[in-house]
Amino acid sequence: MIPKIELFAIALYVSILLGIGFFSYKKDQTAADFILGGRSLNYWLTAMAAHASDMGSWLFMAYPAAIFLGGLFNAWIAVGLTLFMFLNWLFIAPKVREKTEEYNSMTFSSFFESRFQDTSGLIRIFTAVMSLIFYTIYISAGIVGLGLLLEALFGIPYHIGISVGIFVVIPYLFVGGFTTLAWIDLFQGIFLLLVIVSVPFLILPLVGGFQGIGEALRTSHLSLTMIPNTKPATLWSIFFSICGWGLGYFGQPHIVTKFMGIKKASHTRKSMAVGMTWQILALGGATLVGLIGIAYFKGTLASPELVFVSMVHDIFPPFIMAFVLCAALGATVSTMDSQILVLASSLTEDFYKRIFHKNASSKELLWVSRFFIIIVTALSFSIAFFKVSTIYNLVFFAWAGLGSSFGPLLIFGLYSKFANKYGAWAGIIVGGGVSIFWPLLNKQFDFDIPTLIPGFFLSSLSIILVSLSTRNKLALENNSF
Repeated sequence: MIPKIELFAIALYVSILLGIGFFSYKKDQTAADFILGGRSLNYWLTAMAAHASDMGSWLFMAYPAAIFLGGLFNAWIAVGLTLFMFLNWLFIAPKVREKTEEYNSMTFSSFFESRFQDTSGLIRIFTAVMSLIFYTIYISAGIVGLGLLLEALFGIPYHIGISVGIFVVIPYLFVGGFTTLAWIDLFQGIFLLLVIVSVPFLILPLVGGFQGIGEALRTSHLSLTMIPNTKPATLWSIFFSICGWGLGYFGQPHIVTKFMGIKKASHTRKSMAVGMTWQILALGGATLVGLIGIAYFKGTLASPELVFVSMVHDIFPPFIMAFVLCAALGATVSTMDSQILVLASSLTEDFYKRIFHKNASSKELLWVSRFFIIIVTALSFSIAFFKVSTIYNLVFFAWAGLGSSFGPLLIFGLYSKFANKYGAWAGIIVGGGVSIFWPLLNKQFDFDIPTLIPGFFLSSLSIILVSLSTRNKLALENNSF
């Protein structure tokens, strides 16, 4: 039974979200409004929507667990994410905003199809299939996070907890669409930043400050520094940590589509300044959470992914504890709703409209999008129900799959003149295929190579080689029309 004071805190938080959804709701929505907000977001909304939808339960649970288990050395993950998100803002955001409007595209697949002049529809199908595979896994990670949070906080059985979580996510996503999510992400982004930065500094004196953390790291035989030595194996590990996560930013539709919704491409620099400041502070706070957890629990925590939750639960009064941990719930919800919307939009545009009803009205597509929201959520729920893996591993698999399938092709689509539709087909298939099978092949090596590195490289290589080898074939096809 949830204590009344804690239930009140959660109800207050959820009421704020529903209030934002109500006031941002646009009655006469078209499919363009629902999917991209009519390309009218200001730079603050765009920044918060991109970054809040990025981190999710990963920021509060998976990443602090990595620091808790590996020490400061694992902070290279945060360095890689910060570096590549900066490159994403710098080179992808303005271009993708301009090009998708030029081609009147609202999804990755529609942009790829128009950019590479693919009249066969295969690019849309390949994109939708890869999105369905990897986003279903990704969304299930968020549902697992919700279940673990509710179980740890209130003793709610895991399977009941994930059911409750779904009923929090669906209503305002079903009603509001892109703009509503952006306004909710703005609130949640600001709130979770305040929480992830302030909480560790409030707990820090309880573990003896930074000196206490240093002693705990030495006692636990964990890394005290980001560069413990200059051995080749260590340097390779640093490289893998940076690129093994960071490269994936170029191919995450739930992040990149936020760039497509900004009002003007020229606003992306201001949006980048806001977003990158947020990310640096948030990752810095999450790193400190993991380090403090090492000193606070002295290696006795049974579930490292609950390091933040457990500390807050121990230290704060019930009302403050519940309201603070709503930030973790909110971060998870922000990521899930963006991913569900992107996948539902892809299925609507790429399967329903392309294959079943090419002349569907905007209102019909809006309702089809809402139908797919329910279907996608149900599929992810079924995976989360069996809790087959940790949040970190689920996110890592899905992140690598999306990054490898779409990242190279998006870069070539924006900047290359020679890449063609055959190269695009190959890039999506090879990137996605490598991501699925690499975890099995990787076991044959003496050292672990993150999936995203071979997936991204081989996808890029296949785009180049196949595009070059089919130039004459494509020229003959064009001349025959």
